[in-house]
Amino acid sequence: MRTIAASELFELCQRGEGVELIDVRTPAEFQAVHATPARNEPLERLQPKQVMAGRNGQADRPLYVICRTGGRAEMACQKFIAAGYENVVLVSGGTQAWETAGLPVTRGRRKVLPLDRQMRIVAGALVLIGVLLSLLH
Repeated sequence: MRTIAASELFELCQRGEGVELIDVRTPAEFQAVHATPARNEPLERLQPKQVMAGRNGQADRPLYVICRTGGRAEMACQKFIAAGYENVVLVSGGTQAWETAGLPVTRGRRKVLPLDRQMRIVAGALVLIGVLLSLLH
C-alpha cells in the first residue's frame, strides 16, 4: 500500500491534479473538522465497488484515503485492495497531520469527541457500573 504525506497531497491539489480524497471517519467526526478537499465515506458503510463506480470513469486514477490519524484509513485501503482496486493511497498521519501542517480544513459548528475518546468513556462507565454493582452485593 502506498502512502503520501499530507503536504505532498496538498501540493497535488494546488497543481490541479484532480485529487480525489475520501475521509473514512464517522459523519460526526467529519463534520467537526476535515481536510477541505475530502468527502465523507464512513468506514462502517464503505463499499469499494460503489465508490469506484461513482468516480465518473476515473477508477484508474489514485484514490486518497484519510481518517483522524491513519488507522481506519489503512483498514479502508485494505478493503479496496481486497476488492481488486490497487490504486489507493493512505494519507500518512491523517487529518491530524493535515491540520498540524497548517493545510486548509473545514470546521463544523460543534466539536465532537474523537471515536477513541468516546470508547474510553464508555469503557470507564462500564467499569464504574461493575464496581458499584459489586459493592451492592
